[in-house]
This record gives sequence, structure tokens and C-alpha cells, in this order.
Amino acid sequence: MSYYDEILEAKDGQVLFLLGNEAIARGAIESGLSTAATYPGTPSSEVGDFFYAVYKKAGMHFEYSVNEKIALEVAFASASLGLRSMVFMKHVGMNVASDALMSIAYTGTIGGLVVMTADDPSMHSSQNEQDNRHYAELSHLPLIEPSTPQEAKDFISEAFEISEKYMTPVIFRTTTMISHERGLVQISPLLDKKKLSIFQSGKDVFNSLPQFAMRNKKLLDEKIYKIKTQESERFVKIERADENEWGAISSGAGYAYLKDVVSKYRLSISILKIGMTNPLPEKAIINFIKEHPRIIIVEELDPYLEEKIRALCELQGVDAIIYGKMNSYFPIDYEFNMDIVRSGIFKAMGKEDTQSFTKGAESPLVAARTPVLCSGCPHRASFFAVRRALKLAGMSDAKISSDIGCYSLGAYDPYDIGDYMISMGSSIGIASGIPEAASRRTVSFIGDSTFFHSGIPGLINAKLNNAQTTLIILDNRITAMTGQQPNPGSMDPDDLDSKLNIPIENVVKGIGISSVVTVDPFNLGEMLHAVNESFKVDGPAVIISRRECAILRDAKERKAGRHIVYMVDEEKCSGCGKCVEDFACPAISFKGGKASIDPDQCDGCGVCSERYVCPFQAIEVA
Repeated sequence: MSYYDEILEAKDGQVLFLLGNEAIARGAIESGLSTAATYPGTPSSEVGDFFYAVYKKAGMHFEYSVNEKIALEVAFASASLGLRSMVFMKHVGMNVASDALMSIAYTGTIGGLVVMTADDPSMHSSQNEQDNRHYAELSHLPLIEPSTPQEAKDFISEAFEISEKYMTPVIFRTTTMISHERGLVQISPLLDKKKLSIFQSGKDVFNSLPQFAMRNKKLLDEKIYKIKTQESERFVKIERADENEWGAISSGAGYAYLKDVVSKYRLSISILKIGMTNPLPEKAIINFIKEHPRIIIVEELDPYLEEKIRALCELQGVDAIIYGKMNSYFPIDYEFNMDIVRSGIFKAMGKEDTQSFTKGAESPLVAARTPVLCSGCPHRASFFAVRRALKLAGMSDAKISSDIGCYSLGAYDPYDIGDYMISMGSSIGIASGIPEAASRRTVSFIGDSTFFHSGIPGLINAKLNNAQTTLIILDNRITAMTGQQPNPGSMDPDDLDSKLNIPIENVVKGIGISSVVTVDPFNLGEMLHAVNESFKVDGPAVIISRRECAILRDAKERKAGRHIVYMVDEEKCSGCGKCVEDFACPAISFKGGKASIDPDQCDGCGVCSERYVCPFQAIEVA
């Protein structure tokens, strides 16, 4: 029995040690989930990993959708027919899904629909740390935030109940800490799945024409008011201290840090934990503040709670001294830790803080290291070949745009691939928009999964406007950076010709791109030739650089009992340093003026042995 099967088949009352994401997935299954859809993105990925492993046994539909907007639409369609459905994504995925979300908020739903967003304070694996609590305000939807893995499981069930009761989607927000922390979780029994409920057809049911939207907006406002008065107080937890002078209000991961600091330093601070942060439990908040004249607000990212609580006090005429982000007791940026929370609380209480203060991403306890591509990663060979081709063509100053994925690491030395890297699918549009006066020809990189996600419209635009650009699609046969999930081009990664796969070549040619070449990046000569020829094309040219992810290849090699490594012949090695400085494989280093290969790190790809990397042919099979 697999690990995920054990979670699925756990019995009522059993206690498991689960990730927050695993607890969420189990809670959804317990709630009678029928449909789940996602586009993989850290820190939400493990939810999808669980469903992908068990969906057949669980008797549900699960899919990795092309992007987050489509995933939401798939889940909504199922919920519109009375089936409990869920969509989940990382925080920036909500930007993609928001177009549909704003309209679905108006139309409402029949079956429970939960929209999970996993925020990423400190940007551990993201391009920003946007605070998605604001989406709840923007969409007028309820927002639930757990603080522990147990709450993550239990609250997801509550979210489905509220969604069905009020016929509205519910946003379920975690952060990296909540998604990835482990804790003891007590299992509950599985509910039976809802039966399909075919609604009576009619244009006014799930139609966003203005005449229906006007009616639905008023209904939406009524729903959120009812949820505020009838539901929000249920998610309040108060922990009272012996004295009433100091109180603290928190939610999500902030509560965990707050509780630890109060406990460790034996502080006389009462705590109000809020589990539903939109709409806020205003009655509970005001009563708590009236009892505690000095209030500390602990929350990560934006001063979302603080702004609302200050406004609420002003409207209610309640006097309170509030300590938070807005008056600089806590930093506005990055993930919190105990040092940060302790420092803010001690400052508010006038206590001397003699311990070190580390500000999240700036912690001196963590050595600064440039992230690197894995040994044997095919992207390294692609970057090496493109950088060399640009130099040979006298185009070293060409503008290069990159995209979201493992290959974003090409921005670091020595490849220097990526003057731009903004959002999913943006590489092609940016490359097309750079005027020829700035770069006579541009180069852009995009991964296979990202190409399907949001790169296709950019390529259509490049064709439409005859952009002078070379697009290199890095097809490593998987969605690698988020945990090896499949994508439309690799639903069957072992069989390139499988009918399950959508060939990238067919998509590109269907757009009307005439210059399309597929190459193996491990053949550096072929890759160099393809890149150089693309520079001669009038209009967009596409190179599909196809070689499976090193992690996939290594797994197959281990299974087959093969492990080829390379070594350096010191007599042939000139000590030129090209293999280290230009190719930069982490398995290769310099010792005593000669190159050296660590056999424990060597992947056996053999690219370093090619004459373009080692002109002296000093690298060979060990």
C-alpha cells in the first residue's frame, strides 16, 4: 500500500502525521469530493499529488488542467450540477483564475465549490508575495484560513458546508508554512458523495449577461452579510490570559508564531484567533478589544486585518491602542518567524529584547547560495549552445526573455539567459514587443508546460505581427519544478507518439509558424546549427529543445541498474576552465589547476565530453 493509499484508507479516529496539504486533501475526500482540478504550483502541489495518486480508488474526477482559469471552470461546471468540487493553485495562479472567479462569485453555485489559494510569503518559489486575502474583498466571497494541519482538514469540510448552504464559492487560503508544516491530524469518516443534480435550464441561472449580473450582485451582497452574521463567529477562538491589559489578534500562520512566543516567554496576553477573515467576526473583535485596551495584531504580508480592525474601531467608537504593521511594530514584508514576532511584541510592551533579530529572507544564519540546475539537466546544454551561438553571430547583446520554471535559473552566471522574467507565458509577448532598435532579433525561452498554460497566445501574436524573434521551447517531458506532474505534451512521458500527448510541433505549425525545428540539446552541434539558422529567418522561428528531465532519466537508469559517470584525464586537461566557467555543471570543479568530476554528482549525460565544452577531449567515460 502506498503512502497516499494509507491516508485515503485511514479510519475514523485514527491519527496521522500529515503535511497541511495532505490534511486538506484528506478533508476534501471526507467531505464527499467529486471533482478536483489544478495547475500545479508550489506551495499547493502536494494536494494534487495526493489526488493524482488516489482519484480512481476514491471514485472522483481529478485533472491537471492546462491553466488555473480552466481548472476553476472545470470545478465550477461540476459544482453547478450539485457535485462538491475543488480547485487549488498557488497564489499567482489566482491572477489567472480571477477572470472566471469574479463572474462565478455572481452566479453562485449549487454543489460546494472551494477555491484554494496557497500564498508564498518570502517568495520561496514565486515571483512575488501578493496577499490573496484581497481577492476575497474584491470578489465578495467568504475566506477561511487554517492555522494548523488539523484545522486545514477540518476547515475544508466547513468550507464545503458554507458553500452549499449559501450557494457561493468559498476561498480557502493557506501559506507556505501551513501547506508544508506537519502535524498530528485526527481522521474523520468519509461522507457519501452528492448525487448529480441537473438544474432546470434557463439563461438566467449561470449566465453573466448584465441584466442577470445586476440581480446577482444584490444576491451576492446578501449572501456575504448572512455569512457575517451567521457563520463568521463560529471560527473564533479566544485564549484568555490572567490579566486583561494586553490582547493579540491573529490568523493563519501568524497565530502559530504568536502562540509560541506568548507561551515561551510567559507573556500575559490574551489571544483572539480568527479562522474566517472575510467577512470578519466584527462582534467578537469589538468585544475582545473592549476587554483589552492594548491590542497587538500579528499577520504576515499586508496589514489586511489591521486596516479592517482600525476602521471597525473608528466606526464603532471604540478606543484602543493598536500595535501592528501600520505603525512599524512588525515588518511589512516576508514570512514571519519567532524572532520577528517576539521583537514586535517586546517593542510594543516596552520589554528589552536582547536576542538576535533575523528578518526572514535576510537571515544571516542562511548562507547565500546561487541556485543551480541539476547535474544532467538538458536546459544547461540549451543555454550553453544559445549563449555560444549568440556570440558567434555577433549578437551577445541580444535581449533575452525567459519564463516561469526550472529554466528561470538560466538568469544566473555563466549563462546570463533572461533579461526579462515576469509571469507565466510572458516571455514570448515581451520578446515580440522589444523594438528592433534595441535588439535586431530577440530570443525567448519557455517550458513545455508553460507553453500550454499561457504561451500559445503570445506565439499567435508573434506570428500575427511578424516578430523578429527566436522562441526556444524547452521540452523536458514533464512539469518539473513543481514535482514532476504531467502536462498536455507528456500525459504519457514514456511514449512520445502516444495519442494521450499533444505534440508541441503540431500546435506551433497550426499557428502558421513555418520555421519549426526539433533538436536534442545534448547534441550541441545540432543545437548550435538550429539556433544560428533561426537568426536568418524573417519572422518568428521556433526551436523545440527536447530531452527528458534528468530526474526522470536518473530514475529509469537506477531501475535498470545502470550508472555511467565521466572522469577527467589529467594528462589531456589543459586547465582552461571552460567546463567549469562556461558549462557550470555542479559535478565539475577545479582542483590543483585541473578539472575534476565528482562521481557522486555526475549524472552521466556526457555533454561535458563534447568538444564544444572540452576542446581538448579530456573528459571520458570512467
